[in-house]
Amino acid sequence: MSERLILPARRAKSFSRRGMLVGSAIAGVSSALGLSALTARPSYAAKGNGDATILNNALYYEHQAIWAYSFAAGKLSDTDVGRAVKALALRNQADHKAHRDALTKAVQSLGGKPVAAEASYDVSSYIQRGEGNVDSDVNIAKLALALEIDAAIAYTTEVAKLKTPALITAGASIGSTESAHATAIRAAFVSLGVNIPYVPSSFISAENRSAWILKV
Repeated sequence: MSERLILPARRAKSFSRRGMLVGSAIAGVSSALGLSALTARPSYAAKGNGDATILNNALYYEHQAIWAYSFAAGKLSDTDVGRAVKALALRNQADHKAHRDALTKAVQSLGGKPVAAEASYDVSSYIQRGEGNVDSDVNIAKLALALEIDAAIAYTTEVAKLKTPALITAGASIGSTESAHATAIRAAFVSLGVNIPYVPSSFISAENRSAWILKV
């Protein structure tokens, strides 16, 4: 797998753009996201067209998250730490795959064409900021943490742009899942003897992002 680390200019505007990963891990995407209602009422479906664009942007980043975990898994060592990080990564990745599948169906139901996965994605901005790397098990975990934090933060700003109430609800639900991913990664560091709080702040936002990040 190639290690392309240069982000296309159209994707590099801000870390908040990385994160809008709206979807639903609940089985039965039509009922979970209210898509049967969208199909039944044309005026409601038209209102959802803007939502399709937002969800397709989200789908891009679900593909990226899935790739990132697969990419990192191939670089982890066959040690107790490496195996522990890999097990956590695969659990988180399973959630992102569920989000991807739900988003794909949601975009299709709203009349859009789901964006396809790319061969590789950018992580260079995180590495340059010292928010992880791919050179050790610990730094890979820190990189995953930064990605999950940005996903959680994005929900607080991007989910409000959705027009369909059912999708807003789903987005809020998945936003809490991304926060749980970040907390689980921090808990893994605690289990390794790192003296940090599981949840370092009462809020997770752009303003207190630095409290959640673990620097290299």
